[in-house]
Amino acid sequence: MSLAPPLQQEVHALYSEHHPWLQGWLRRKLGGDTFDAADLAQDVFMRLLLRREPAQAREPRAFLATIAHGLVVEHWRRRELELAWLETLAALPEPQAPSPETRLVLLEALIEIDRVLDTLKPPVRSAFLLAQLDGLTCPQIATRLGVSLATVERYIAKALRACYALHFEA
Repeated sequence: MSLAPPLQQEVHALYSEHHPWLQGWLRRKLGGDTFDAADLAQDVFMRLLLRREPAQAREPRAFLATIAHGLVVEHWRRRELELAWLETLAALPEPQAPSPETRLVLLEALIEIDRVLDTLKPPVRSAFLLAQLDGLTCPQIATRLGVSLATVERYIAKALRACYALHFEA
């Protein structure tokens, strides 16, 4: 895929003029973590390079900060998920603990599922999690969410389709 020259020029200009500022902004948001700030700053510019058209932002720092903010939120969510996974593993008896390779594969799968669930509307995500994690039935979920049984069934079907789509993309 070749990039259009205006896009390359725009990203180059944004990078040249704002990369140090963005990396500092990210470092403050990440509690001083220089390495993660550098990685996320690069991710911001990679996202810009993957766009099909120039952004032509009037306020470049606000534009970059908006993209970076989303990446920071994703970063912290991934960390929380990773910590929860590590706590779960620590609670397992030694013979049941998965191998390091399996741990990594499962963590990556959890992160992908989390990303997919994040794309769903909150009621759809809630219905799916109540069914999958809490083991509630569709009638129980309907009562809990204050919606009809048919709505809960649609919500869960939508969430399952999103998860299956993730499975078949890989």
